Amino acid sequence: MTVFPAIDLKDGKAVRLTKGLMDSAKIYSDEPYKLVKTFEELGASWVHLVDLNGAFAGEPKNLEQIKLIRENTNVKLQLGGGIRDEETIKKYLDIGIDRVILGSIALRDPEFVKEMASKYRVVVGIDAIDGFVAVEGWGEVSEMKAVDLAKKFADAGVEAIICTDVGQDGTLAGVNVNFTLEMAKESGIPTIASGGVKDEDDIIKLKETKKIDGVIVGKAYYEGKIDLKNVL
Repeated sequence: MTVFPAIDLKDGKAVRLTKGLMDSAKIYSDEPYKLVKTFEELGASWVHLVDLNGAFAGEPKNLEQIKLIRENTNVKLQLGGGIRDEETIKKYLDIGIDRVILGSIALRDPEFVKEMASKYRVVVGIDAIDGFVAVEGWGEVSEMKAVDLAKKFADAGVEAIICTDVGQDGTLAGVNVNFTLEMAKESGIPTIASGGVKDEDDIIKLKETKKIDGVIVGKAYYEGKIDLKNVL
């Protein structure tokens, strides 16, 4: 099971949100690339990046910081936030991002996602509030169940699904193991847990299922709840 240390980018800074609310942003670094270097030194093979401004704007908004991260580190990078078209996918892959995360567009245009997954390294991000898909930076909740959306990509060639329980995200309240397991089982796609990871026990619980392929660790690291070196 891969552990993905996470960085959310807002106005060029590394932040974490609580339950996806932009005005809850807590700044952890003015130089995000240095954080990624730290993750690399601790033993991370992947880092999870989100362009928060981009998620709301629907286009890249932290490109310079993302370039700095890529130029100064050797870890693999997966990136999401506002990626809505092929041009943006190409732009990110051209600067060295290893794979892109398609989120809101997966609900709006699943056929586009399937087409992109046949050409590029694509991960689908499915964020849920009370089991229903949340989009546009979690500002809007759809009538589509997260599990039903995951099923649409069962044979599409996407590399993984990242499933986030928005109600848990940034709360340190504990990861939603059952939700993640259901997403993995119903889709048959490698599944990465996200949202609410509070400590090493959460990671052990996910690993013990033997059905979950990864976990994203954010606030638990920044708030000193997890010894990332030990976990990695």
